[in-house]
Amino acid sequence: QVQLVESGGGLVQAGGSLRLSCADSGRTFGVYAMGWFRQAPGNEREFVVGISWNGDRTYYADSVKGRFTISRDGGKNSVYLQMNSLKPEDTAVYYCAAGGAITTKPIYWGQGTQVTVSS
Repeated sequence: QVQLVESGGGLVQAGGSLRLSCADSGRTFGVYAMGWFRQAPGNEREFVVGISWNGDRTYYADSVKGRFTISRDGGKNSVYLQMNSLKPEDTAVYYCAAGGAITTKPIYWGQGTQVTVSS
């Protein structure tokens, strides 16, 4: 069963950087597409970035293009999100996701990690 564990959230000033990590700690057979969603207070959860199972395709929301970069360990269900030039509007709980249609309807979810960007 896939068990996603996120790390790396925190508080950062606008213009700063953070790196989020997510790893599958379960006994999983197979490699999945993975990605990140986020949810700000009062908002619905939204897609941020995604990467195919073998890393050859990446997907980005328009709001983060050029600032965020997703990568993964080859052959593993581990993914990283490098976030640069952070803005206060990036403040949200970030959720790691895996499997399914990674940009719209993932199957598996992590517990989430808080990212707060101060102005």
